[in-house]
Formats: sequence, structure tokens, C-alpha cells
Amino acid sequence: MGGESTTRTAPRSGGTGTGPAAGRTGQRLSGLAVALGIVLFLGGFAWGAVVYRPYTVPTSSMSPTIDAGDRVLAQRIDGGEVRRGDVVVFKDKSWVTNAAVVKRVVAVGGDKVSCCTDGKLTVNGKQIDEPYLPAGSLAEIKNFPSVTVPKGRLFLLGDERQGSLDSTAHLTDAAGGTVARGAVTARVDAVVWPMGGMLKKPTGFEALGALSSPGPLRTIVTMIVVGAVLVLGGGAYGPVAKRLGGRRSRTGTEPVGVR
Repeated sequence: MGGESTTRTAPRSGGTGTGPAAGRTGQRLSGLAVALGIVLFLGGFAWGAVVYRPYTVPTSSMSPTIDAGDRVLAQRIDGGEVRRGDVVVFKDKSWVTNAAVVKRVVAVGGDKVSCCTDGKLTVNGKQIDEPYLPAGSLAEIKNFPSVTVPKGRLFLLGDERQGSLDSTAHLTDAAGGTVARGAVTARVDAVVWPMGGMLKKPTGFEALGALSSPGPLRTIVTMIVVGAVLVLGGGAYGPVAKRLGGRRSRTGTEPVGVR
């Protein structure tokens, strides 16, 4: 009987019957990925909100480390955690009324600080290498007398020494230009807008004692990024699997012979 054709439907899973089970496993894994991603994503943001505070720096006194208008993230810390080289946020009414100030700590209680020796800042008789200063600039545009920082207080300078109203501009104040540790509210970890990244480690102060360790910002960012990837990847599994399954079903029926 010529002209008569037949078709055969090929089994979708090679005849093993594991297709639906594999699909259910994939759905469970995608659901777990989305759930874990949400935990990491929201947890990262929540952790960041607890640990960090955003600030906009209004002046160029910390240039080139932080330019005017830059948005920074500063870790909330106790003043007792401050160490030499830290860029800190503090409030002192004798400096500025009702506004936060951002400066770099160059000396702590008990230190003797002076400038300049061969164009460099000197702390406890050691010349400090300050690569964060503007290229070719001196550690200070003018000499200032040696200052012994009282216990519990800090001596702070801006990285743009020429125009910064820092401790050297307050030497005649009652506190001799120093600021109480308790006035510090946060330590700057990174410039986030524009994307300047993490502040460089102030290695010039290592000879005087331990430096501060970076805050958990990198870990928080990693959590947020990984969480977003898991949510997007897990959410995309269903539509992708459905589309691929549709393609397989369309090719599952094929002509096998003519007789």
C-alpha cells in the first residue's frame, strides 16, 4: 500500500523516565538559590546600614584622596579605635558649628608632632612618608612648633595641606589644635561616588604602631553581588527550562519511514 506514512514519538528522556524528577530537582535548587540570594542581598544591605554611614565631603581639604563633593562610606567606630593614618569624621564646635569634619589623624595622645624635616612631617622623631599628598607638595606649607598631643586627644591634618583648616589652623585654641577622641564618630573606608574605591593603607605610620584594619565593606559588597546573582540566576531557571523543554517536545515527533 504505497503512500502511507507513519510517525514515531521519541521518548523525551531516552526512555528512562527521569525527566519529571530532574525538573522537580531543578525547581527545588532554583528556589533554594533565590531564597539564599534574598538572604545575602538583604543581609548585606542591612549589615551595611548598621556599620556604615554615608557622607558628602563639601571641601577639597582632603584632595586628592577625597575631592569636594565626593560621597564616602565611613564605618561607625568608637573614638578609642582611632589610629595614626586614619581618615576620620568628627564634630568639634571650636572647628565648625553643627557640621561634620573629615581629616587625617597624624598623631595620637602622647605623640610629639612637628613639621617640616626635609619637607616631611615628623612624629616622635620619625619622618613620615605620605604618598597620599598632592604630587610634589610638602608636608606643610609653613613650619609649626612641635606639639605634644595630650592623652585622649588627636592631631589631624588635611591631605591638601595648603588650603586645609586643620589642627595647624587651631594651634592658638585652648586645646592647641587637638581634638578629643570622643569627637570621632566614624572612619572613612572608601569613596563610593565617583567610584574611587577603598582608601589606601597609610603605610608611612607603620613604624609608629599598628594601623587600623579595613572594615567589612568588601565582605558586604560581595554578599550583595552574590545575592543578586543567585536571585537572578534562580529566577531565570524556570523560563529557561520551559523554553528548552518546549524545543525538545517539538522535535520529539519525527517521521521514521514511508511504505
